[in-house]
Amino acid sequence: MSLFKVGLTRDLLTASGQPSFGSGPLDVLKKAADVLQWEYMPESVTEVTPDLASRYDAIYVNAPKVTAASVARSDCRLALIARHGVGYDSVDIPAMTRAGVLVTNTPIAVRRPVATMAITYVLALAHKMLIKDRLTRTGKWEQRNEHMGRGLTGRTLGIVGVGGTGQETLKLVRGFEMRLLAADPYADAVKVEALGAKLVSLPTLLRESDFVLLTCLLNDETRHLINAEALALMKTTAYLINVARGSVIDEPALIKALQENRIAGAGLDVFEQEPIAPDNPLLTMDHVIVSPHALCWTDENFNAIAIDGLTSVVEVARRKRPAHLVNPDALKAPRWAHLC
Repeated sequence: MSLFKVGLTRDLLTASGQPSFGSGPLDVLKKAADVLQWEYMPESVTEVTPDLASRYDAIYVNAPKVTAASVARSDCRLALIARHGVGYDSVDIPAMTRAGVLVTNTPIAVRRPVATMAITYVLALAHKMLIKDRLTRTGKWEQRNEHMGRGLTGRTLGIVGVGGTGQETLKLVRGFEMRLLAADPYADAVKVEALGAKLVSLPTLLRESDFVLLTCLLNDETRHLINAEALALMKTTAYLINVARGSVIDEPALIKALQENRIAGAGLDVFEQEPIAPDNPLLTMDHVIVSPHALCWTDENFNAIAIDGLTSVVEVARRKRPAHLVNPDALKAPRWAHLC
């Protein structure tokens, strides 16, 4: 039996050619040398091509998209797309399922890092940290009285989407003595209440929250969930924080609301277009904090993600069902029985 061939996308490397997650997680692959061989792809790509799908049995992917065209050719040998992270909106899941290609993600590894990122945004916005940083650097010390921060005790934090990351955030923020709300049509109210929050409708959350935090998946239900109508429900003193995916927000509607001061500000780690265009108005706003879809990228985060993600690769190479399978229906495909 030939070895299971694995390709890692090159965007997982630093500019100096080192793995961004450190060398430790690669031991997961090295210890499975009896069943697989691996390499970094020789080319940098923004989308997995049919040529790559015919070259590898598994691809460990960070940013590149995986589309129906990726697996359309008759010589496709791909059995697994392993995502380096929790989101999989860059992967055409129905197309992978039809082709019998398994898709995995790393939902456990990202929970604490993304939750701490969300709280970082809450604290930075509440204390107007970047505004005060600019005052200090530009010799405007005397203007500090004009930029009073906002205490968190008794304020309301509303979390949209209480899956793993949302629940982790609820655990971490309880010490701030905030009122906690959650909106999620699929959440268990008893479980949410056990975490100190109250499950409410999205309109109620938007009307009552001082900080609206988005931690939901991006799908057909959540695309532009926060649109002009939703933004109009928010308090003029409220902040919007997005650590989910850019397209959960209708970005032009958000820009207009911010330009008209209909909300107090925003913290954005994600955008509808990534990288964000240099002329995007969001980049000129003092009441907006931005980061390049990377604020939660820490050694702790990437190490844990890589270990989980590469473990999925080894599991499939050893003909085992991976722990974090996004599309279990792919196992029904005759092609999968032949490959694995």
